[in-house]
Amino acid sequence: MTRDDELIERLKSDYRAASISDKERAMLDYAVKLTMTPYEMQRGDVDLLRDRGLTDTAILALNLVTGYFAFVNRLADGLGVELES
Repeated sequence: MTRDDELIERLKSDYRAASISDKERAMLDYAVKLTMTPYEMQRGDVDLLRDRGLTDTAILALNLVTGYFAFVNRLADGLGVELES
């Protein structure tokens, strides 16, 4: 968790330009790829996360959280649920 408002804004606008660790960038790259182009996922994507220091448990958690958000968003979209402002 961070209280760095500038970092938060940078992450929201373009995480690739944010001052984050290679491990954090790899996690975000993985989540974006899994969300946007899941059909392109390969074993190498998981291997890269391991190379950046993530355990298999952490990789599974990252995968589950990413998948859960996609699932919930599709449920909401499919049911016409409006977002709160």
